Amino acid sequence: MNRFEGKTVLVTGGNSGIGLATAQAFAAEGARVVITGRDEASLEAARATLGANAIAIRNVTGTVAAARELAQRLADERIRLDAVFVNAGVGTFAPFTDIDERAWDETFAINVKGPYFQIQSLVPLLNEGASIVLNGSINAHIGMPMSSVYAASKAALLSFAKTLSAELLPRGARVSVVSPGPVATPLHGKLGIVDEAAAQLQSQIPLGRFGKSSEVAATVLHLASAESGFIVGTEIVIDGGMSQL
Repeated sequence: MNRFEGKTVLVTGGNSGIGLATAQAFAAEGARVVITGRDEASLEAARATLGANAIAIRNVTGTVAAARELAQRLADERIRLDAVFVNAGVGTFAPFTDIDERAWDETFAINVKGPYFQIQSLVPLLNEGASIVLNGSINAHIGMPMSSVYAASKAALLSFAKTLSAELLPRGARVSVVSPGPVATPLHGKLGIVDEAAAQLQSQIPLGRFGKSSEVAATVLHLASAESGFIVGTEIVIDGGMSQL
């Protein structure tokens, strides 16, 4: 299929994991893809997989200045957007008693403040009928130990999807959320999840395996396409039944 032929999409944090898989899926269906990330080398490697029309922009989410800088860069290049996957984020996992102000501030800056002001800055660049998809998490629902700050930040995104839907729908834009459960991505290695912990986590998934980035990407593309035009302010959980059964 070529659902996104002639469309332009933005994927924040599109240089690895779920973001890269989603950017590749968009490109495979004809989209011109803009990706962002903080690491120049991985950004260039990701851009090379997306085709000649892809654009990679270094942008470190978490501040109003960074959000406005990205929007201005797109405006300067006369880029208008048909879909946005707000994916860039950070995972902070530690016991409640060990969380300090720095960990709190960093998590909420990157996972909450960044997306909020990024969407605000991008509104003038959205085409009629544009779709905005936020990357949430089942941690907002299941009360997993050691995830208090991360879970709270993702719960904020669920609230955004509802309130921003109400505000942006008159402008012709829809907002929705995908909430993955455990997905095999480079983030696990960064978090120090060892084989024993991974096995214990996998045992909690009714399907008996971790998810794939491509499975999340497929759902993002559905929400970003015209075929989901009656879906507004909705969360789709992608967790192999972990939070449902």
